[in-house]
Amino acid sequence: MTRTRTMLAALAVGLLTSTAALAGDVRIMWYSDGVEGEVLKDLIDRFMKDNPDIKVTIDNVSYSVVREQLPVQLEAGNGPDIARVTNLKALSKHWLDLRPLVANAAYWDKNFGDQADWMRPDGTDQISGFMTQITLTGGFANKTLFEQAGVAMPGKEATWDDWAKAAKQVAESQQVPFPMALDRSGHRLTAPDIAFGANYIGADGKPAPIDEGAKAFISKFISWIEDGTMSKDVWVSAAGSTYRAGADDFINGQVAYYYSGSWQIPNFSTKIGTNFDWVATGSPCGPANCTGMPGGAGLVAIKYTKNPKDVAKVMDFLASEPVVKEFSERTLFLPAHKGVIEKGLDFKTDDAQAKVALGIFVTASTSLADLARKLPGWAWSDTIYGALVTRVSQAAAGEMTLDEAYARIDADIAAKVKDSAL
Repeated sequence: MTRTRTMLAALAVGLLTSTAALAGDVRIMWYSDGVEGEVLKDLIDRFMKDNPDIKVTIDNVSYSVVREQLPVQLEAGNGPDIARVTNLKALSKHWLDLRPLVANAAYWDKNFGDQADWMRPDGTDQISGFMTQITLTGGFANKTLFEQAGVAMPGKEATWDDWAKAAKQVAESQQVPFPMALDRSGHRLTAPDIAFGANYIGADGKPAPIDEGAKAFISKFISWIEDGTMSKDVWVSAAGSTYRAGADDFINGQVAYYYSGSWQIPNFSTKIGTNFDWVATGSPCGPANCTGMPGGAGLVAIKYTKNPKDVAKVMDFLASEPVVKEFSERTLFLPAHKGVIEKGLDFKTDDAQAKVALGIFVTASTSLADLARKLPGWAWSDTIYGALVTRVSQAAAGEMTLDEAYARIDADIAAKVKDSAL
């Protein structure tokens, strides 16, 4: 029954976002972490007013639809005309090459070139799209709870153990359900894995078996779930590799320390308001380093579109310097556009906490581990992330031992490698 419902849901979304058949129709599949969907609508309404021959429809969907159902549509040669995605490299064979279609390919190369390889097939100079924002994982602390508990927040180079100890003291003092939470995401789990010395990439460029560095943090993570230090709910409330954030728990004051990323800043600014004080902390340190994980969401064109020229016009508009600047300032996102970064931004917020948090993430982006910088452009990253989420969740739920989880992670990844043409 569950499988039938899933198939019907996928079919429904497939019909909703199927490739536009009429000339001048462009469909965008979009998901939001915060207010960016509202900003996009304003921008697209402006575009359509100036281009009345092109009708742009925005299909607002959940992130799980983008992660789980869009790949199925793409494999069938269907999908929207444009999509906002994070699984950029592994699905790159489905992206449209905009290079011969955009008004000025050199502009794209100059301003978006640093991340272009994240979303293009290996060995090509394809322009697939652009990053709607650059993100970085990092922690957030409920400053008010720490102050009320009389617990000092760990300092700049504090370890994961330091934060766990402090957060536990706060939770016990303030009767908070969980001291810490970490998003149900392989990408989020990877930052502390690397901080503990993990290396996912083998000598042949393909995934290496899970190593002692990754095991060191994952075993600690599971022990924290078992003793109540880390939120179990976030990791056992969904099946398979389904994403679940712990943002609502943090917003509602249910956790003292939350590990997520820079994209949460506008969300917190809007939803927390003056309910409590919060701060960004950067990434806690492990034995190897204190790295976060870069990434972001890319807006890509789908090669199955019936209207590539119209798609290129929409993409040119959204990637233009003034539009990127406005989008970034209104959403409180860190832009990928070189020109916008060089000229500076005036983030549209009166929230001093948000402005300080953005600055902390900018600083943290300068001290990333080499592996963290490589993974966004590596074809196997999402394969590893998916295996991590599924098996670590099962270990967290007590469905298998850690050793069994490690074996299944390796087996899952090996099966994907064997079945792939990469």
